Amino acid sequence: MKKLKMQRKPTLLRMALATLVVAIVLGFCYMDFTRFGKQEPINQHAVVDMIQKHVFEPVLPDTAVTLPSDFRFHPDYQHEWWQYFANVEDEEGLQYAVQWSYFRIASDERKMVGWQNPQVYISHIVVSNETQVWKEQRMARGGIGQAGMTINPFRLWIDNWNWESLGTTPFPGDLNVATNEFSLKLHNQMIGPFALLGDNGYQPKHDLLPIAAFNISAPFLSVSGEMNLDGNKLIRVKGSAWMSKEWSSQLISQRQKGWDWFVIELNKSETLTISRYRHQDQMPYLFGSIISKTGNTIALSEDQISLKAMKSQILDGGKRVPLEWNIVIPEYSIDLKVTAVNNNLQLPFLIPYWEGPINTTGSHQVQGFMQLTGY
Repeated sequence: MKKLKMQRKPTLLRMALATLVVAIVLGFCYMDFTRFGKQEPINQHAVVDMIQKHVFEPVLPDTAVTLPSDFRFHPDYQHEWWQYFANVEDEEGLQYAVQWSYFRIASDERKMVGWQNPQVYISHIVVSNETQVWKEQRMARGGIGQAGMTINPFRLWIDNWNWESLGTTPFPGDLNVATNEFSLKLHNQMIGPFALLGDNGYQPKHDLLPIAAFNISAPFLSVSGEMNLDGNKLIRVKGSAWMSKEWSSQLISQRQKGWDWFVIELNKSETLTISRYRHQDQMPYLFGSIISKTGNTIALSEDQISLKAMKSQILDGGKRVPLEWNIVIPEYSIDLKVTAVNNNLQLPFLIPYWEGPINTTGSHQVQGFMQLTGY
């Protein structure tokens, strides 16, 4: 697709402002301003208009996702998002959750090098158990070697955090993260196939507007390794994990309020994922998938799923977030009550959301993860 581009002389100030715009857009302008003495909404639609004037490649349904080549970066698209969840336990049976995110966001569509590179990188690491949370965020500029990726061998990095493997895909691969407070080294091995959700990896996120993303998921991972928390002795852990990658050119729609996302390991051979995108003055867009180790993926439509928030919690700072849910899919005998393992996982990052491990009761007594934005 041929693009018309305007030549302009970038300045460090303009790049800094563009980076701030991206951070505000990604955060849906739901930053908590109460600590400044007054809470006033920012005009998020004006910010969205500003950043969407740039020309990025559209996400089209006739573009097939191809493996392994689509594990690479896609700089013609505005953003890419790697998301990793792991439920692990130590040798004494104590359970921990690990969450790692890696974002590439383009402030505009130019292909520049060095300090004029428009790419911004953000990464989060969170470790939690029932009572404690360890977390940190990193940000980096593109073009100066502080963050980036290689495809052969596969490696994603930001500062001294990295995911690396010896091949052209992320698996088998190692997540290595070290902060001043904690560190972890986790080895991840595929025990099931990749899944292309939606239509061969093309996943709509609105029923009326052309908002969509490409998606690759790895829903069946075994994980083992070690963690060091608060300077204590090494904790050896093992468990299961999920990883996904998506890329797109539309951060949010004009009237999008947020989303709710659930990943639940129904059993050793099936994983359920449910997503709901909430829009102002419109019905939410709800969809899901049941992914099997055999390679079969069942797409779930809105009329097959009942998703209801049952109970909200008031968190520190006064934010009210629904942390108990009911998920019912009668056709597949799924009736789940979902509860958060640790309520204290409203993450105060540049991209703010509640994200953490969940337990389920009902038809399946299992574990998973939940991500909630826009509350």
